[in-house]
Amino acid sequence: MNSKYIKGVDQNYIILLEMNPTLRNKRKYLFEANDKEDYKEALAIFSKLLKIRPRHCISFEMIGICKCRLNDHSGAIEDFTKAIELDPQYKYAYNSRGNAKRTLKDYDGAIEDFTKAIELDPQHANAYYNRGNAKIILKDYNGAIADYSKAIEIDPQHANTYNNRGNAKRNLKDYDGAIEDYNKAIEIDPQHANTYNNRGNAKGNLKDYDGAIEDFTKAIELDPQHAIAYYNRGNAKIILKDYNGAIADYSKAIEIDPQHANTYNNRGNAKRNLKDYDGAIEDYNKAIEIDPQHEKAFYNRGIVKEKTGDINGANKDKSISENLKTNNSANRGDF
Repeated sequence: MNSKYIKGVDQNYIILLEMNPTLRNKRKYLFEANDKEDYKEALAIFSKLLKIRPRHCISFEMIGICKCRLNDHSGAIEDFTKAIELDPQYKYAYNSRGNAKRTLKDYDGAIEDFTKAIELDPQHANAYYNRGNAKIILKDYNGAIADYSKAIEIDPQHANTYNNRGNAKRNLKDYDGAIEDYNKAIEIDPQHANTYNNRGNAKGNLKDYDGAIEDFTKAIELDPQHAIAYYNRGNAKIILKDYNGAIADYSKAIEIDPQHANTYNNRGNAKRNLKDYDGAIEDYNKAIEIDPQHEKAFYNRGIVKEKTGDINGANKDKSISENLKTNNSANRGDF
């Protein structure tokens, strides 16, 4: 199963884990395969092991992990539950089941499982980290920060924990605190594109647009398919009135992710500033086609129609925009 790091899987190693559960922490046992075929092969190995040892908790949990990686999260929950029934003190199964529940958007159920894992092992850094991830989705940013801070106290070298705590701080408008966490995450893992993107957003919140562009550019260097980094860099450029540069970035973002309505809307804004009104309307039309509830696209299209003399069309768009205002489309990571 761990074929990303070793060439083979020894069934005896799985049994050894059961005899010495702390081995998992000591050896930093990671559950990452190279591709889906590896997980299918691993699932077959663990299934075979269960025929030999039908009450082997770890095999049930590992089968659940394989099913998660193969997108069968409901089936995975059944296997994690079976492992827990066999051993109610099995902290890893609670943590894994919590991750599956979170994927299925059962956030309260996920938090309950992560909490149980923590009760069984108050030094379970990953359970704190995962509970923080569930809380941040529920917009409990202070609760998430508390969990991430505890995870960092236990494991101070986990880059994603600093990154996610930075995200929670940014949601609370603690931009300086967020940047401090992003800096630490980058210090630990300088190759993590998302952290540069997130730090760029925080710098943008502080109106350090040149610094933001530098971070978005680094994110793109690390991941040339990072659509959101192109989108965010376009946002920074449009604020600096580099409209052609913004259009180039938005166009690249659209090439990678052609279903992101905000990118079309913002590219329309850049074109409008260059007085390319036909091009702007074309982009606003596309944004509305993707997201018929996109209040800003209706409003912006109304502005352009007004400039081109289509007063009736402008008034209609602005009226629709006003009606949609309470359901305004959510931005995806931009500042």
